[in-house]
Amino acid sequence: MSRMSIPANARAPEGLIADMKAMKTGDAAWREGRTWSMVYYGGDAHHDAVMRGSNLFFDDNALNPMAFKSLKKMESQVVQMTASMLNGPESCAGVMTSGGTESILMAVKAARDRARSKKPWIRRPEIVAPETLHVAFDKACHYFGLRARYTAVDQNGQAVVADLEKAIGRNTVLVGASAPQYVTGTVDPIPEIGAIAQRKGIPFHVDACFGGFILPWLERVGVDLPTFDFRVPGVTSMSADVHKYGFAPKGSSVVLYRDMSYLRHQFYVCTDWPGGIYISPSMQGTRSGASIAAAWAALMAMGQDGYVERAREAMQIADRLRAGISSITGLSVRGLPHSTIVTYGSDDEAVSLYAVADQLEASGWSVDRQQNPPTIHMTVNTTNGPIVDEYLGDLRAAVETVRANPALAKEGGAAIYGLMSKVPVKGLVKQSVLKVMEQMYAPGAEDVDLESAAEDDSWTGRLLERYGDQVLDVVDRVRRRLPGRRGR
Repeated sequence: MSRMSIPANARAPEGLIADMKAMKTGDAAWREGRTWSMVYYGGDAHHDAVMRGSNLFFDDNALNPMAFKSLKKMESQVVQMTASMLNGPESCAGVMTSGGTESILMAVKAARDRARSKKPWIRRPEIVAPETLHVAFDKACHYFGLRARYTAVDQNGQAVVADLEKAIGRNTVLVGASAPQYVTGTVDPIPEIGAIAQRKGIPFHVDACFGGFILPWLERVGVDLPTFDFRVPGVTSMSADVHKYGFAPKGSSVVLYRDMSYLRHQFYVCTDWPGGIYISPSMQGTRSGASIAAAWAALMAMGQDGYVERAREAMQIADRLRAGISSITGLSVRGLPHSTIVTYGSDDEAVSLYAVADQLEASGWSVDRQQNPPTIHMTVNTTNGPIVDEYLGDLRAAVETVRANPALAKEGGAAIYGLMSKVPVKGLVKQSVLKVMEQMYAPGAEDVDLESAAEDDSWTGRLLERYGDQVLDVVDRVRRRLPGRRGR
């Protein structure tokens, strides 16, 4: 396969755009409501206003706030509006980032560096959090040299407060919890955890990347929620993604701290570089002016009344889905109805949930599979409203097909996901996935599909072909003897 080069001559815009439109034909059909995550849409008029605002600052760079004062003003106002929404005190300070992962990375880095200044005897800093905390915290620990200590959650997916308190030790530099957690959409008991963190003098970060721009409005329309924000005295930092239910384009999140004494540990300053004094508030150096402007425009164009109405509508759709799924024999909804996340699993051994997922994908649905235990995750948006009945009909048919054909549990994606979720030595799975990633990002790779590559992976194929049911049986027996971590 020959490597692609930049065209020798400039292409005409018409042909270029036509080719780009053609590339999109195989992408997820989110406008038709057939996806349950990734894209959050505020409506055509809102989208148009945000896009026009973003384009005004398309080429601008927030690296130098003195050169682009307008971007600094808009970023400050986005931070202020987010802090107000999350009941932050007047002292609340923060910055915009490129997304939830960067916001979480910054909160962990700030907690680590704060501990270095206040508790220099800590050599191996630790985070304590429920096992459902977002995987971006794992990434932060990997990058910044921390250890994560995960504790159990109850049958509803909420942190077990007593277990979390026991896990806190002299090396703990940050306690984390979710509002809500991604897996089932349940909000952790933030007031109880906050009281423990405050009593022990440990920073407490609430990951509201998903919920930050919808929980306040759900609370306003009467959804029964634990208190989840800066109203809890022990909460010292929060993250909230504007590009989720804030309906900004991808690339905008906010990380907030109760006051500057926490935020200052996020900043990076270098004074001896020959190129001059270098300062950076977050991970990025150059920062897109377009994403800052788009976030500002999104908040202004939607307004509180728009957010309230969209939150109400999305929750009504989520409730319809919960009721419909619960009516299907063999399926049950997991977690508490705290948010617009709907997660369901199988209570029937004859119904492999991964096989059900395969059937749904064959019907044109985008499906988000989860593990420990096997579940299907759905993030509900207003765009999903018109297709609820169609989805429930296809889901009911998928369950019936799988129940009538047990062999489907050992074919296609169901076999791969089922095996990977049960293998006790997760290093094997990691190595397999790393091989797939190497294929996807190798020179010349353009169209490598993760699932098909996983099916072709050597160790997975050998396990399935040679041992089949024996492997699954041995895996189950070995796994029962191993201690759990993020799932038991």
